[in-house]
Amino acid sequence: MTIRLVLAGCGNMGYAMLSGWLKSAKLEPQAVFVVEPNAELRQRAEHLGCRAAAEAAAIPVDALPDLVVIAVKPQVIREVTARYKRFGDGRTTFVSIAAGTPVATFEEVLGELAPVIRCMPNTPAAIGKGMMVVFSNPLVSDDARRFVVELLSASGVVTTIDDEGLMDAVTAVSGSGPAYIFHFIEALTVAAEKAGLPAETAKLLAMQTVFGAASLAAESDEEPGVLRQQVTSPNGTTAAALAVLMGGDRLTKLVTEAVEAARLRSIELGK
Repeated sequence: MTIRLVLAGCGNMGYAMLSGWLKSAKLEPQAVFVVEPNAELRQRAEHLGCRAAAEAAAIPVDALPDLVVIAVKPQVIREVTARYKRFGDGRTTFVSIAAGTPVATFEEVLGELAPVIRCMPNTPAAIGKGMMVVFSNPLVSDDARRFVVELLSASGVVTTIDDEGLMDAVTAVSGSGPAYIFHFIEALTVAAEKAGLPAETAKLLAMQTVFGAASLAAESDEEPGVLRQQVTSPNGTTAAALAVLMGGDRLTKLVTEAVEAARLRSIELGK
């Protein structure tokens, strides 16, 4: 039986990434084996054409997957990973998308021969707009690394880091970052309502403005600071608002404090 990838866990993130891999033709459904104890979640994978089972023991004994992707909550990571120890002889690469779980945890459970890639995705990966950062231990081959990056690219933008210690900063910026943006949309919506706009109009203006500005920043050759200046006429309405947000580096300091709080919490959780 040919199995290129085993997906351990088909919750929201696992399912979103699997859907992206299949839609982009990065993988064929029959080359994927999903292990998911929840029957309803398992059926989602089966509807995509993948083979699925409730337990890892159901994977055929002669199967040798290229990848085992661990997509479960950090609280059960050791217990779940241990079920795949038979693939820890060095021929299969393990990919973890569990937040706060260091590579050393997988090496301890799987053995010293296991190639391990740690990935930090974020929730926009569910719509192919994610930001994924990967770190690999020295046992991961160049071919395996390229294959994983190609797979992950179906869910958004992928970059790599060489220092795993930076994963806590990655978590604080792009992992938790969508929540910061969602809250800004909430805050801008409230401000719009207080300025007299109807609730639905306020929500639409706030959401589309953030979406449009982020899209423009992503597609433009200009730096965000330059784009800001282009919108800001001297003594105009934007300048008046920015005087509040930027006075004393107010917003930059607040965001920096928020990111640092998230980074420190990530370190705590990793312990």
